[in-house]
Amino acid sequence: MRKAYRTFIMAVLTGASLLSLTACGSKTKSSDLTPVKLNEVAHSIFYAPQYAAIELGYFEDEGIDLTLVNGAGADKVMTALISGDADIGFMGSEASIYTYANGSQDYAVNFAQLTQRAGNFLVGRSEQPDFKWADLKGKKVLGGRAGGMPEMVFEYILKKNGINPATDLTIDQSINFGLTAAAFTSNDANYTVEFEPFATGLEKEGNGFVVASLGVDSGYIPYTAYSAKKSYLEKNPATIQKFTNAIQKGLEYVNSHSSEEIAKVIQPQFKETDVKTIAAIVDRYKAQDTWKKDTVFNKDSFELLENILEEAGQLKDRVPYENLVTTEYSEKAAK
Repeated sequence: MRKAYRTFIMAVLTGASLLSLTACGSKTKSSDLTPVKLNEVAHSIFYAPQYAAIELGYFEDEGIDLTLVNGAGADKVMTALISGDADIGFMGSEASIYTYANGSQDYAVNFAQLTQRAGNFLVGRSEQPDFKWADLKGKKVLGGRAGGMPEMVFEYILKKNGINPATDLTIDQSINFGLTAAAFTSNDANYTVEFEPFATGLEKEGNGFVVASLGVDSGYIPYTAYSAKKSYLEKNPATIQKFTNAIQKGLEYVNSHSSEEIAKVIQPQFKETDVKTIAAIVDRYKAQDTWKKDTVFNKDSFELLENILEEAGQLKDRVPYENLVTTEYSEKAAK
């Protein structure tokens, strides 16, 4: 087991402080609604279906009073979930695998998948219409945390293209999640791996150019999913079903409306970003088939995730899909 794996588990089980809470409903809260605290791995347009569900009132329609927390990283989201500071966690499912493998009894169970592509992009210093992954040899890249999905998918792509992540380039993993775009403007790195809206932000500022999509080049991957502790699922099945129903409605909305319509709906979640930019980002994600049609987390997707973890040296022994994933709520929501 690698050091990064052990560090992740220690962070989860010892606890960590959360970032500020954000009330996120678009309608007036009611005492008749069931309060649910959702901790998300990042606040990104990548998760447009979730924000559409919030802004269109789908959670309230289902009887849920939702509070949204930006956890800023899967390790912090899992910490909040295990400690009871969050009811539901939204993150890469690798976090649930790590926690289960470490022997946690009240482990996190994934009950709904949202994205089926990686949501990050490779940003370079100049436009490269003929970019090839081999161009990264000998270069420096601002990457992600070891053991996290962004970094593992990046390394997965490198290996697919015959590039050794350890010897053929330098990957700087010292910068905290969400701060790499700002660091790139004054860093000596040649490239950075960024989520939206940071990738487009660098382009608008003239500080970088998107040269490749990790979502396109990695293929279909179960990138982010919703999970809750086993005990919470057992005690609150109706709440989990209602939550899943709302997310399903959000998926149906983004899969049936234009980028411009979606941008106008979710813009209150991204007040610092103009509607035109949001629409361009949504369009980019639509073009790579980012969002699933339903939230069912299939076994083959879970096994692919374990393949990636093994290849990255982060998983010693496989964990059972049947223990860490339930499709009960997703299947009902999709009907």
